[in-house]
Amino acid sequence: MKRRDLLAGLLPFAAPLAWAQQPGTTDPRLKEAIAFAKSAESKWPPSLRMPDGQFATTYDFGEKAPDNEVLGPITPRGGPAGIVYRGGRLLAEWGDTARADMAFSVAKSYLALIAGLALGDGLIRSLDDKAGDHAVDDGFRSEQNRDITWRHLLTQTSEWQGTLFGKEDRIDHNRVVGLAVAEAPKGTPRRLKKPGTFYEYNDVRVNRLSYSLLQLFKEPLPSVLKRRIMDPIGASADWRWDGYRNATVTIDGKQMVSVPGGGHWGGGLVISARDLALMGLLVAQGGAWNGRQILPKGWTEELVKPCPVAPFYGLLWWLNSNRWLLAAASERSHFALGWGSHVVWIDPDNDLVTVLRWFDFEQAPGFAERLLGALSK
Repeated sequence: MKRRDLLAGLLPFAAPLAWAQQPGTTDPRLKEAIAFAKSAESKWPPSLRMPDGQFATTYDFGEKAPDNEVLGPITPRGGPAGIVYRGGRLLAEWGDTARADMAFSVAKSYLALIAGLALGDGLIRSLDDKAGDHAVDDGFRSEQNRDITWRHLLTQTSEWQGTLFGKEDRIDHNRVVGLAVAEAPKGTPRRLKKPGTFYEYNDVRVNRLSYSLLQLFKEPLPSVLKRRIMDPIGASADWRWDGYRNATVTIDGKQMVSVPGGGHWGGGLVISARDLALMGLLVAQGGAWNGRQILPKGWTEELVKPCPVAPFYGLLWWLNSNRWLLAAASERSHFALGWGSHVVWIDPDNDLVTVLRWFDFEQAPGFAERLLGALSK
């Protein structure tokens, strides 16, 4: 199994980041790691359109019409970029880290942060509550869907069945992401199992989670994210979360857009490496920022508890269980990952937060070996 199939994807931070100050990278081994990252560029064209005109993600996934219809904006990409923090301090930075680019499934990990806010606010009493108990639509009324919990949605074990914003859950049946095994080609219908008993990486179901969270907050999720997380940690004003052209819904008489948990069919989170690094630092610090608890206490630990049926996965965060992703990294490493590839790597044992943009993830083990080798003295 190729690595791209597996992906497809601290000390207290006490002061605002001094972005104008370039970190020292005089260590030749650190320079080598950065040069390696720059050389391992994504193979996607700048337009994100393949030679046949198809969007890069749906092309990679082998989707055909109508499954491959793009519903959200496509933002042309920049070049390789990255940031490394150690002990909460900027260690290295390369490329255009201020450029806002599509982050694809990194958005899923942001949805997990928003779910934590919902739990902390009491909008959800427990992750094991049935999601349908809070729904204002009929998406959980069927026999297949009625027992789905928030935990099932957050671990991609929901087996939710339905169509949302013109996309059937069937499109991502038999999709191989992580240590999963497919019985047939992606998009081939299969018999669904009991919620909580089977892991499948399915973007329609993640979009269902996003829509369900929107129904809880009754406020667009980008607004919740900005007000509750991004502004308090000092993020820029340049990030955005694009929705689909057909994802406008009405909640409490107000129209708002339900945003997708990735860029599979366009749209999704468009954000800079710098802003991703801030999020990584927040999670690495237990959800606290300058003495203020931004995320509910204990939520970052909950994010990285292995799913019983998929121990390589937490709550929309990837885990390095048995060092299956990065052999050189600590087993406690966890990741927000997006196709293309986009990486937020938190390694608590090595006191690191690392962001990689437009990086060929097949080269990730080589980068990790070089970076950690440069830091071992």
